[in-house]
Amino acid sequence: MIRPYLPTDGDAVLDIWLKASIQAHDFVPASFWRERLPAMREHYLPQAETLVLEENGRVVGFASLHGQRLAALFVSPKAQARGLGRLLLDAAKRRRASLELSVYRANARALAFYRAGGFVTVNETCDPHTGQPELTMRWSRG
Repeated sequence: MIRPYLPTDGDAVLDIWLKASIQAHDFVPASFWRERLPAMREHYLPQAETLVLEENGRVVGFASLHGQRLAALFVSPKAQARGLGRLLLDAAKRRRASLELSVYRANARALAFYRAGGFVTVNETCDPHTGQPELTMRWSRG
């Protein structure tokens, strides 16, 4: 079930974000993601429209939208490869006519996922925080 984020979901969402970020971005030191936890908790989550995906009463994934930007989409590493990310992406697309996101070029799995979801690369930059090449991708309905 996909539903709106509740403040009581915070710990579960942040746990998923941290574990999935470390797993998906093995080219970035894990300490980088741990250092970002307070900002995620205090700034990013409260400012975003976040949807959570629940299975058997447990949060197993989430997607955060900030304006026309898909700011985050993460599924618990234990629940990946079962189509849950696609469910979250489709829910996000139903809420916007177009979406933009950033993804590290080295994250081949995420790139393939977003390309399969209809996103196209429109720009490449270097993330100033990690030094990693980062792609801007965009999707539009119709």
